[in-house]
Amino acid sequence: MARICEDRVVIVTGAARGIGKAHALEFARQGAKVVVNDLGAEVDGSGSSDGPAGEVVDEIRAMGGEAIANGEDVSDWEGAQRLINAAISHFGTLDVVVNNAGILRDRMLVNMTDVEWDAVIRVHLRSTFAMTRWAATYWREQTKSGVQVDARVINTASSSGIYGNVGQSNYGAAKAGIASFTIIASQELARYGATVNAIAPVALTRMTENLGVFHSPEDPSAFNQVAPENVSPLVVWLGSKNSSMVTGRVFDVVGGHIDVAEGWHAGPAIDKDDRWTVEELDTQIPDLVSRAAKNADMSGKIPS
Repeated sequence: MARICEDRVVIVTGAARGIGKAHALEFARQGAKVVVNDLGAEVDGSGSSDGPAGEVVDEIRAMGGEAIANGEDVSDWEGAQRLINAAISHFGTLDVVVNNAGILRDRMLVNMTDVEWDAVIRVHLRSTFAMTRWAATYWREQTKSGVQVDARVINTASSSGIYGNVGQSNYGAAKAGIASFTIIASQELARYGATVNAIAPVALTRMTENLGVFHSPEDPSAFNQVAPENVSPLVVWLGSKNSSMVTGRVFDVVGGHIDVAEGWHAGPAIDKDDRWTVEELDTQIPDLVSRAAKNADMSGKIPS
């Protein structure tokens, strides 16, 4: 049976552990040539090590796949460009970018520092922009030279960003930005043969183990709803040629559950065809809000 990503060249950022590692291994199982990118840093972004990325490469090669390790900082403008160039130089082309790298600096807003804010925005949002921008530049050049491009970008949003979560204003803002970036980038890159989608995954990883809300089943034979490996089949399918009709979408994924997250849209409205007075709005706005659906909770569902 043909593998769904046979010979496609894929970059996965933050691929040494957790969800990123699961993505890299599943892409390899499906025939892709994988660039395993990771700084090997701690959850908060401190420190670095090239060991973990190399271990994932060893796993891929042991199963008969092709992979190389890369330790570039993808939140760095030149680092992201070097990573894109390294994939093309080694494997001859680039088909898929999975933007997965991330850190956490959770803190309540009144206690958060500018350093904690900037670090999270940089690693999540800036790296997604930098990686996508340099990949898009390559695909645009390919298109202009007559090459038929069939490329993919898969970004990593979060329920904290699209639905909101206390204590994660920096992380949530970055992830909400990634969701919006995904929609806009999908519109801009369609002309170059590239689709852009995002996932909002739930899994038990180093980044979520301290939250105390995700637990693996005691029975090792039972299905583990929060295993990182549950997320990867969707990502690999989105990275395949079979997904060319899907772009600009954000998917919630946890365990065996997948849904399409429906974004901001206009709800109840008022229009008097003239400028409102402040006094009029004193009664109109509370009524308008009372007719609007409540914001979704962290599960993505609208409370009754």
